[in-house]
Amino acid sequence: MDHKSTISNPPVSSGQQIPSDLGTFWTAANMLSLCRVVLIAPITYLILVNGPLAWLMGLILLAMVTDWFDGRIARWSHTVSDWGKVLDPLADKLMATAVTLALVVRGALPLWFLLLIVVRDAVIVYGGVLVTRRTGKVYMSIMSGKLAVSALAVTVVAALLRADPPVMNFCVLATTALLLYSFVRYILRGIEVARTFPKPDVAIGPETDG
Repeated sequence: MDHKSTISNPPVSSGQQIPSDLGTFWTAANMLSLCRVVLIAPITYLILVNGPLAWLMGLILLAMVTDWFDGRIARWSHTVSDWGKVLDPLADKLMATAVTLALVVRGALPLWFLLLIVVRDAVIVYGGVLVTRRTGKVYMSIMSGKLAVSALAVTVVAALLRADPPVMNFCVLATTALLLYSFVRYILRGIEVARTFPKPDVAIGPETDG
């Protein structure tokens, strides 16, 4: 979930590396995010082998619950950390890619839909790393990104329940629109943050006569 505050660090030089201190790792909120990562394997396996729907839906529901609670617990317990801002969206992206891939293999979702998710997430992660290296800050996920993840979850459930083609098409198109909209919002935020990047130091040689 979104960790609603961004921890500011002192101004850094243009060669700043990713901060080594991301706060406390072993918190209840971060453990929920890690649980979501652990759930990726059994959920993906059950999709691929067309396993029991009750077990599959139960695990997906558990993953959604951890996604809903991790950020809230972090704020309630005052344990918001940069680790949480990294783990939560990372868990979402890994889950989205793995589950969508499994559904593409089963023929329940189109390949282009998977490629859209992979390319979008790769660009967002790469841009986030660049921003963190330059500013020393870890930025939280934006709300439109979380809405896109929620829409993807609905699409996954619809595919697993073998929704009628009109319903399935609507879910895919609506999710695609939200994925693209949130991607544009991430790009715009990246441009805005880039404007605050410290300018590189310019070496000035000694003055000479003539």
